Amino acid sequence: MNTPLKFTVTERFLRYVTIDTQSDPESTTYPSTEKQKNLGRVLVQELQALGIQDAHLDEFGYVYATIPANTDKPDVPVICFCSHMDTSPDCSGEGVKPIVHRNYQGQDLVLPDDNTQVLKQANHPELKNQTGNDIITASGTTLLGADNKAGVAEIMDACYQLLNHPEIKHGTIKILFTPDEEIGRGVDKVDLQKLGAFAAYTMDGETAGNMENETFSADGAKLIINGVSAHPGFAKGQMESAIKIAGQIIAALPFELSPEGTEGMQGFVHPVSVQGHVEQATIEFIIRDFDDTKLEQHANVIKQTAEIVLQNFPNATYQLQVKEQYRNMKQVLDQHPQIVEYGMEAIRRAGLEAKLCSIRGGTDGSRLSLMGLPTPNIFAGEHAFHGRQEWVSVQDMQKAVETILHLCAIWEERS
Repeated sequence: MNTPLKFTVTERFLRYVTIDTQSDPESTTYPSTEKQKNLGRVLVQELQALGIQDAHLDEFGYVYATIPANTDKPDVPVICFCSHMDTSPDCSGEGVKPIVHRNYQGQDLVLPDDNTQVLKQANHPELKNQTGNDIITASGTTLLGADNKAGVAEIMDACYQLLNHPEIKHGTIKILFTPDEEIGRGVDKVDLQKLGAFAAYTMDGETAGNMENETFSADGAKLIINGVSAHPGFAKGQMESAIKIAGQIIAALPFELSPEGTEGMQGFVHPVSVQGHVEQATIEFIIRDFDDTKLEQHANVIKQTAEIVLQNFPNATYQLQVKEQYRNMKQVLDQHPQIVEYGMEAIRRAGLEAKLCSIRGGTDGSRLSLMGLPTPNIFAGEHAFHGRQEWVSVQDMQKAVETILHLCAIWEERS
Protein backbone atom coordinates (compact mmCIF):
# COMPACT_ATOMS: atom_id res chain seq x y z
CA MET A 1 0.00 0.00 0.00
CA ASN A 2 1.72 3.17 -1.21
CA THR A 3 -1.33 5.39 -0.84
CA PRO A 4 -0.54 8.77 0.81
CA LEU A 5 -2.96 9.31 3.67
CA LYS A 6 -4.44 12.48 5.05
CA PHE A 7 -5.07 11.33 8.61
CA THR A 8 -8.17 12.40 10.53
CA VAL A 9 -7.49 10.28 13.61
CA THR A 10 -6.27 13.11 15.86
CA GLU A 11 -9.24 15.38 15.20
CA ARG A 12 -11.61 12.49 15.84
CA PHE A 13 -9.85 11.51 19.05
CA LEU A 14 -9.94 15.06 20.42
CA ARG A 15 -13.71 15.14 19.85
CA TYR A 16 -14.45 11.73 21.31
CA VAL A 17 -12.59 12.17 24.59
CA THR A 18 -14.75 15.17 25.54
CA ILE A 19 -17.83 12.89 25.64
CA ASP A 20 -18.16 11.31 29.10
CA THR A 21 -18.65 7.55 28.69
CA GLN A 22 -17.65 6.22 32.10
CA SER A 23 -19.18 2.83 32.86
CA ASP A 24 -20.63 1.85 36.25
CA PRO A 25 -19.95 -1.57 37.85
CA GLU A 26 -22.84 -1.10 40.30
CA SER A 27 -25.43 -0.65 37.56
CA THR A 28 -27.64 -3.53 36.38
CA THR A 29 -28.68 -1.90 33.09
CA TYR A 30 -27.26 -2.49 29.57
CA PRO A 31 -25.30 -0.42 28.95
CA SER A 32 -24.43 0.35 32.55
CA THR A 33 -24.65 4.10 31.85
CA GLU A 34 -26.94 5.69 29.29
CA LYS A 35 -24.31 8.35 28.50
CA GLN A 36 -22.21 5.78 26.65
CA LYS A 37 -24.83 5.93 23.92
CA ASN A 38 -23.99 9.62 23.40
CA LEU A 39 -20.69 8.62 21.81
CA GLY A 40 -22.37 5.74 20.01
CA ARG A 41 -24.80 8.13 18.35
CA VAL A 42 -21.95 10.42 17.23
CA LEU A 43 -20.10 7.46 15.71
CA VAL A 44 -23.20 6.27 13.86
CA GLN A 45 -23.77 9.74 12.41
CA GLU A 46 -20.16 9.95 11.23
CA LEU A 47 -20.25 6.44 9.73
CA GLN A 48 -23.48 7.21 7.89
CA ALA A 49 -21.98 10.46 6.62
CA LEU A 50 -19.16 8.36 5.14
CA GLY A 51 -21.80 6.39 3.24
CA ILE A 52 -21.99 3.31 5.47
CA GLN A 53 -25.69 2.72 5.23
CA ASP A 54 -26.17 -0.01 7.82
CA ALA A 55 -24.38 1.82 10.67
CA HIS A 56 -26.61 1.74 13.75
CA LEU A 57 -26.72 1.81 17.54
CA ASP A 58 -28.69 -1.00 19.15
CA GLU A 59 -30.67 -0.97 22.39
CA PHE A 60 -27.71 -2.32 24.39
CA GLY A 61 -25.33 0.44 23.28
CA TYR A 62 -23.39 -1.45 20.58
CA VAL A 63 -22.46 0.22 17.30
CA TYR A 64 -22.41 -2.04 14.21
CA ALA A 65 -21.38 -1.11 10.67
CA THR A 66 -20.29 -2.79 7.44
CA ILE A 67 -17.85 -1.65 4.75
CA PRO A 68 -18.68 -3.75 1.65
CA ALA A 69 -15.93 -5.60 -0.17
CA ASN A 70 -14.36 -3.86 -3.16
CA THR A 71 -12.49 -6.85 -4.55
CA ASP A 72 -13.45 -9.31 -7.27
CA LYS A 73 -12.21 -12.20 -5.14
CA PRO A 74 -15.26 -14.09 -3.87
CA ASP A 75 -13.66 -15.88 -0.92
CA VAL A 76 -12.08 -13.15 1.21
CA PRO A 77 -12.94 -13.84 4.88
CA VAL A 78 -14.98 -11.23 6.71
CA ILE A 79 -12.90 -9.51 9.37
CA CYS A 80 -13.98 -7.18 12.16
CA PHE A 81 -12.29 -4.32 14.00
CA CYS A 82 -13.45 -3.62 17.54
CA SER A 83 -12.87 -1.03 20.26
CA HIS A 84 -14.76 -0.10 23.40
CA MET A 85 -16.39 3.26 24.00
CA ASP A 86 -16.50 3.32 27.80
CA THR A 87 -13.81 4.66 30.12
CA SER A 88 -12.76 3.27 33.48
CA PRO A 89 -14.73 3.95 36.68
CA ASP A 90 -11.36 4.31 38.45
CA CYS A 91 -10.90 7.97 37.47
CA SER A 92 -13.26 10.73 36.39
CA GLY A 93 -14.03 10.97 32.68
CA GLU A 94 -16.23 14.06 32.98
CA GLY A 95 -15.08 17.35 31.50
CA VAL A 96 -11.97 15.96 29.82
CA LYS A 97 -9.82 18.75 28.37
CA PRO A 98 -7.28 17.22 25.98
CA ILE A 99 -3.97 18.99 25.44
CA VAL A 100 -1.62 18.39 22.49
CA HIS A 101 2.04 18.84 23.46
CA ARG A 102 3.71 19.42 20.08
CA ASN A 103 7.21 18.21 19.19
CA TYR A 104 8.01 16.52 22.50
CA GLN A 105 11.72 16.80 23.35
CA GLY A 106 11.99 14.78 26.54
CA GLN A 107 10.90 17.47 29.00
CA ASP A 108 8.60 16.92 31.97
CA LEU A 109 4.97 17.50 31.01
CA VAL A 110 3.19 19.45 33.76
CA LEU A 111 -0.60 19.19 33.50
CA PRO A 112 -2.02 22.71 34.00
CA ASP A 113 -5.16 22.04 36.03
CA ASP A 114 -3.18 20.16 38.70
CA ASN A 115 0.53 20.90 38.63
CA THR A 116 1.22 17.94 40.91
CA GLN A 117 0.45 15.77 37.89
CA VAL A 118 3.75 15.62 36.00
CA LEU A 119 4.67 13.12 33.27
CA LYS A 120 8.34 12.23 33.64
CA GLN A 121 10.34 9.75 31.62
CA ALA A 122 11.40 8.07 34.87
CA ASN A 123 7.77 7.14 35.48
CA HIS A 124 6.75 6.75 31.83
CA PRO A 125 9.68 4.99 30.09
CA GLU A 126 7.83 4.80 26.76
CA LEU A 127 8.14 8.58 26.47
CA LYS A 128 11.80 8.01 25.61
CA ASN A 129 10.63 6.68 22.23
CA GLN A 130 8.47 9.73 21.50
CA THR A 131 11.05 12.44 20.79
CA GLY A 132 9.71 14.73 18.07
CA ASN A 133 6.21 13.34 18.36
CA ASP A 134 3.04 15.08 19.53
CA ILE A 135 1.83 13.86 22.95
CA ILE A 136 -1.81 14.18 23.99
CA THR A 137 -2.72 14.30 27.69
CA ALA A 138 -5.68 15.47 29.73
CA SER A 139 -5.39 18.63 31.84
CA GLY A 140 -4.67 16.95 35.18
CA THR A 141 -8.05 16.41 36.85
CA THR A 142 -9.44 13.55 34.72
CA LEU A 143 -8.26 10.57 32.76
CA LEU A 144 -7.74 11.17 29.04
CA GLY A 145 -9.80 8.32 27.64
CA ALA A 146 -7.18 7.01 25.21
CA ASP A 147 -8.28 3.66 26.64
CA ASN A 148 -10.05 3.06 24.36
CA LYS A 149 -11.07 6.12 22.39
CA ALA A 150 -7.69 5.99 20.67
CA GLY A 151 -8.81 2.66 19.23
CA VAL A 152 -12.23 4.06 18.34
CA ALA A 153 -10.65 7.01 16.52
CA GLU A 154 -8.20 4.74 14.71
CA ILE A 155 -10.95 2.47 13.42
CA MET A 156 -13.05 5.46 12.39
CA ASP A 157 -10.14 6.99 10.48
CA ALA A 158 -9.46 3.61 8.84
CA CYS A 159 -13.09 3.59 7.65
CA TYR A 160 -12.58 7.05 6.20
CA GLN A 161 -9.39 5.95 4.44
CA LEU A 162 -10.88 2.77 2.99
CA LEU A 163 -13.86 4.62 1.58
CA ASN A 164 -11.71 7.42 0.14
CA HIS A 165 -9.03 5.12 -1.28
CA PRO A 166 -10.76 2.37 -3.27
CA GLU A 167 -7.35 1.32 -4.61
CA ILE A 168 -6.89 -0.44 -1.23
CA LYS A 169 -8.53 -3.77 -2.04
CA HIS A 170 -10.31 -5.56 0.78
CA GLY A 171 -13.06 -7.99 1.60
CA THR A 172 -16.10 -7.20 3.74
CA ILE A 173 -15.08 -5.29 6.86
CA LYS A 174 -17.23 -5.23 9.98
CA ILE A 175 -17.00 -2.52 12.64
CA LEU A 176 -17.98 -3.09 16.27
CA PHE A 177 -17.87 -0.55 19.10
CA THR A 178 -18.79 -1.93 22.52
CA PRO A 179 -19.91 -0.47 25.85
CA ASP A 180 -18.92 -1.61 29.35
CA GLU A 181 -15.60 -3.31 28.56
CA GLU A 182 -14.01 -1.70 31.60
CA ILE A 183 -16.45 -3.46 33.93
CA GLY A 184 -16.18 -6.87 32.27
CA ARG A 185 -19.47 -6.77 30.34
CA GLY A 186 -18.21 -5.61 26.96
CA VAL A 187 -19.60 -8.52 24.94
CA ASP A 188 -22.49 -9.65 27.16
CA LYS A 189 -25.06 -8.60 24.55
CA VAL A 190 -23.03 -8.71 21.33
CA ASP A 191 -24.71 -10.28 18.28
CA LEU A 192 -22.07 -12.47 16.63
CA GLN A 193 -24.53 -13.66 14.01
CA LYS A 194 -25.10 -10.05 12.93
CA LEU A 195 -21.33 -9.56 12.66
CA GLY A 196 -20.81 -12.74 10.68
CA ALA A 197 -17.02 -12.36 10.89
CA PHE A 198 -14.35 -15.05 10.60
CA ALA A 199 -11.80 -13.13 12.68
CA ALA A 200 -11.60 -9.86 14.60
CA TYR A 201 -8.98 -7.52 16.00
CA THR A 202 -9.41 -5.31 19.04
CA MET A 203 -7.48 -2.03 18.84
CA ASP A 204 -6.87 -1.70 22.57
CA GLY A 205 -3.15 -2.25 23.18
CA GLU A 206 -0.34 -0.12 24.45
CA THR A 207 3.07 0.34 22.79
CA ALA A 208 3.24 0.90 19.02
CA GLY A 209 4.27 -2.34 17.32
CA ASN A 210 2.89 -4.62 19.99
CA MET A 211 0.34 -7.34 19.33
CA GLU A 212 -1.16 -9.49 22.06
CA ASN A 213 -2.28 -13.06 21.54
CA GLU A 214 -2.48 -14.00 25.20
CA THR A 215 -4.43 -12.57 28.13
CA PHE A 216 -5.05 -13.53 31.71
CA SER A 217 -7.72 -16.05 32.50
CA ALA A 218 -9.99 -14.52 35.09
CA ASP A 219 -12.33 -15.48 37.90
CA GLY A 220 -14.19 -13.33 40.39
CA ALA A 221 -14.59 -14.40 44.00
CA LYS A 222 -16.82 -13.26 46.83
CA LEU A 223 -15.93 -14.08 50.43
CA ILE A 224 -18.87 -13.65 52.79
CA ILE A 225 -17.95 -13.52 56.48
CA ASN A 226 -20.66 -14.10 59.10
CA GLY A 227 -19.67 -12.61 62.42
CA VAL A 228 -21.45 -12.34 65.76
CA SER A 229 -23.02 -9.04 66.75
CA ALA A 230 -23.39 -7.86 70.32
CA HIS A 231 -23.99 -4.58 72.11
CA PRO A 232 -20.57 -2.89 72.22
CA GLY A 233 -21.04 -2.10 75.91
CA PHE A 234 -21.40 -5.80 76.72
CA ALA A 235 -19.35 -7.32 73.91
CA LYS A 236 -16.48 -8.94 75.80
CA GLY A 237 -16.32 -12.63 74.95
CA GLN A 238 -19.35 -12.26 72.69
CA MET A 239 -18.69 -10.04 69.65
CA GLU A 240 -16.85 -11.43 66.63
CA SER A 241 -16.79 -8.53 64.20
CA ALA A 242 -17.03 -9.52 60.54
CA ILE A 243 -15.38 -6.21 59.61
CA LYS A 244 -12.31 -6.94 61.71
CA ILE A 245 -12.16 -10.53 60.45
CA ALA A 246 -12.23 -9.22 56.88
CA GLY A 247 -9.36 -6.86 57.66
CA GLN A 248 -7.27 -9.67 59.11
CA ILE A 249 -7.91 -11.91 56.11
CA ILE A 250 -6.85 -9.20 53.66
CA ALA A 251 -3.73 -8.45 55.72
CA ALA A 252 -2.82 -12.16 55.83
CA LEU A 253 -2.92 -12.72 52.07
CA PRO A 254 0.59 -13.43 50.71
CA PHE A 255 2.29 -10.39 49.18
CA GLU A 256 3.88 -12.57 46.50
CA LEU A 257 0.36 -13.28 45.19
CA SER A 258 -0.69 -9.62 45.00
CA PRO A 259 -0.75 -7.36 41.91
CA GLU A 260 1.93 -5.17 43.44
CA GLY A 261 4.12 -8.24 44.11
CA THR A 262 3.86 -9.93 40.71
CA GLU A 263 4.89 -9.31 37.10
CA GLY A 264 5.33 -11.05 33.76
CA MET A 265 3.52 -14.38 33.65
CA GLN A 266 2.73 -14.46 37.39
CA GLY A 267 -0.91 -14.47 38.46
CA PHE A 268 -2.46 -12.76 41.46
CA VAL A 269 -5.33 -12.53 43.96
CA HIS A 270 -6.60 -8.99 44.44
CA PRO A 271 -9.26 -7.72 46.88
CA VAL A 272 -11.09 -4.93 45.06
CA SER A 273 -14.01 -4.15 47.37
CA VAL A 274 -14.94 -4.52 51.05
CA GLN A 275 -18.43 -3.88 52.39
CA GLY A 276 -20.09 -4.79 55.63
CA HIS A 277 -20.87 -4.32 59.30
CA VAL A 278 -20.29 -6.24 62.51
CA GLU A 279 -22.60 -9.12 61.67
CA GLN A 280 -21.63 -9.66 58.04
CA ALA A 281 -18.93 -8.42 55.70
CA THR A 282 -18.15 -9.19 52.05
CA ILE A 283 -14.80 -9.04 50.27
CA GLU A 284 -14.83 -9.04 46.46
CA PHE A 285 -11.73 -10.43 44.73
CA ILE A 286 -10.43 -10.72 41.22
CA ILE A 287 -8.27 -13.79 40.50
CA ARG A 288 -5.93 -13.77 37.50
CA ASP A 289 -3.44 -16.13 35.84
CA PHE A 290 -2.34 -17.15 32.35
CA ASP A 291 -2.72 -20.81 33.37
CA ASP A 292 -6.36 -21.83 33.92
CA THR A 293 -5.38 -24.59 36.34
CA LYS A 294 -3.78 -22.08 38.72
CA LEU A 295 -7.02 -20.14 39.17
CA GLU A 296 -8.36 -22.86 41.48
CA GLN A 297 -5.09 -22.82 43.42
CA HIS A 298 -5.37 -19.07 43.90
CA ALA A 299 -8.97 -19.41 45.10
CA ASN A 300 -7.77 -22.01 47.61
CA VAL A 301 -5.33 -19.44 49.01
CA ILE A 302 -8.32 -17.24 49.88
CA LYS A 303 -10.09 -20.23 51.44
CA GLN A 304 -7.05 -21.34 53.47
CA THR A 305 -6.33 -17.79 54.65
CA ALA A 306 -9.92 -17.38 55.82
CA GLU A 307 -9.81 -20.68 57.71
CA ILE A 308 -6.57 -19.78 59.48
CA VAL A 309 -7.91 -16.38 60.57
CA LEU A 310 -11.26 -17.84 61.67
CA GLN A 311 -9.49 -20.20 64.08
CA ASN A 312 -9.44 -17.19 66.43
CA PHE A 313 -13.18 -16.59 65.94
CA PRO A 314 -14.90 -19.87 66.83
CA ASN A 315 -18.46 -18.66 66.23
CA ALA A 316 -17.87 -16.93 62.91
CA THR A 317 -18.31 -18.65 59.54
CA TYR A 318 -17.62 -17.92 55.89
CA GLN A 319 -18.74 -18.81 52.36
CA LEU A 320 -16.55 -18.46 49.28
CA GLN A 321 -18.24 -18.07 45.90
CA VAL A 322 -16.12 -18.21 42.71
CA LYS A 323 -17.43 -17.21 39.27
CA GLU A 324 -15.73 -17.51 35.88
CA GLN A 325 -15.18 -14.19 34.12
CA TYR A 326 -13.07 -14.84 30.99
CA ARG A 327 -10.36 -17.16 29.71
CA ASN A 328 -6.98 -16.81 27.99
CA MET A 329 -7.62 -16.25 24.28
CA LYS A 330 -4.37 -17.99 23.29
CA GLN A 331 -6.00 -21.40 23.45
CA VAL A 332 -8.30 -20.31 20.60
CA LEU A 333 -5.84 -18.18 18.60
CA ASP A 334 -3.30 -21.02 18.44
CA GLN A 335 -5.86 -22.92 16.35
CA HIS A 336 -5.91 -20.08 13.75
CA PRO A 337 -2.26 -18.98 13.42
CA GLN A 338 -2.83 -16.91 10.28
CA ILE A 339 -4.94 -14.41 12.23
CA VAL A 340 -1.96 -13.43 14.36
CA GLU A 341 0.54 -13.83 11.50
CA TYR A 342 -1.38 -11.37 9.31
CA GLY A 343 -1.51 -8.90 12.19
CA MET A 344 2.25 -9.09 12.71
CA GLU A 345 2.83 -8.62 8.97
CA ALA A 346 0.54 -5.58 8.93
CA ILE A 347 2.52 -3.99 11.78
CA ARG A 348 5.78 -4.58 9.89
CA ARG A 349 4.31 -3.07 6.72
CA ALA A 350 3.47 0.03 8.76
CA GLY A 351 7.21 0.41 9.36
CA LEU A 352 7.29 -0.82 12.95
CA GLU A 353 9.07 -3.65 14.71
CA ALA A 354 6.36 -6.21 15.42
CA LYS A 355 6.42 -7.70 18.91
CA LEU A 356 4.11 -10.49 20.11
CA CYS A 357 3.20 -10.04 23.77
CA SER A 358 1.06 -11.30 26.61
CA ILE A 359 -1.18 -8.81 28.41
CA ARG A 360 -1.64 -8.78 32.19
CA GLY A 361 -5.33 -8.09 31.79
CA GLY A 362 -8.20 -8.87 29.51
CA THR A 363 -9.83 -7.38 26.44
CA ASP A 364 -13.16 -7.85 24.69
CA GLY A 365 -11.14 -10.24 22.54
CA SER A 366 -10.68 -12.62 25.47
CA ARG A 367 -14.37 -13.45 25.58
CA LEU A 368 -15.01 -13.00 21.86
CA SER A 369 -12.37 -15.65 21.16
CA LEU A 370 -13.97 -18.14 23.53
CA MET A 371 -17.38 -17.30 22.03
CA GLY A 372 -16.13 -18.41 18.60
CA LEU A 373 -14.69 -15.21 17.11
CA PRO A 374 -10.86 -15.37 17.35
CA THR A 375 -9.75 -11.85 18.35
CA PRO A 376 -6.15 -10.85 19.14
CA ASN A 377 -5.33 -7.35 20.35
CA ILE A 378 -3.33 -4.74 18.41
CA PHE A 379 -1.68 -1.62 19.82
CA ALA A 380 -3.68 1.60 19.99
CA GLY A 381 -0.85 3.66 21.51
CA GLU A 382 -2.54 4.27 24.87
CA HIS A 383 -0.36 4.56 27.99
CA ALA A 384 -0.87 4.99 31.76
CA PHE A 385 -4.57 4.23 31.36
CA HIS A 386 -7.13 4.54 34.17
CA GLY A 387 -5.31 7.53 35.66
CA ARG A 388 -4.81 11.27 35.32
CA GLN A 389 -1.43 10.87 33.61
CA GLU A 390 -2.83 8.84 30.71
CA TRP A 391 -1.30 9.77 27.35
CA VAL A 392 -1.10 8.83 23.68
CA SER A 393 0.94 10.12 20.77
CA VAL A 394 -0.49 11.37 17.49
CA GLN A 395 2.10 9.45 15.48
CA ASP A 396 1.35 6.14 17.23
CA MET A 397 -2.33 6.53 16.44
CA GLN A 398 -1.48 7.16 12.81
CA LYS A 399 0.63 3.99 12.73
CA ALA A 400 -2.34 2.09 14.15
CA VAL A 401 -4.52 3.36 11.30
CA GLU A 402 -1.90 2.22 8.78
CA THR A 403 -1.80 -1.20 10.47
CA ILE A 404 -5.57 -1.59 10.08
CA LEU A 405 -5.37 -0.71 6.39
CA HIS A 406 -2.51 -3.14 5.79
CA LEU A 407 -4.48 -5.87 7.56
CA CYS A 408 -7.45 -5.34 5.28
CA ALA A 409 -5.16 -5.57 2.25
CA ILE A 410 -3.30 -8.65 3.51
CA TRP A 411 -6.50 -10.65 4.04
CA GLU A 412 -7.50 -9.79 0.46
CA GLU A 413 -4.07 -10.65 -0.95
CA ARG A 414 -3.79 -14.01 0.81
CA SER A 415 -7.27 -15.22 -0.11
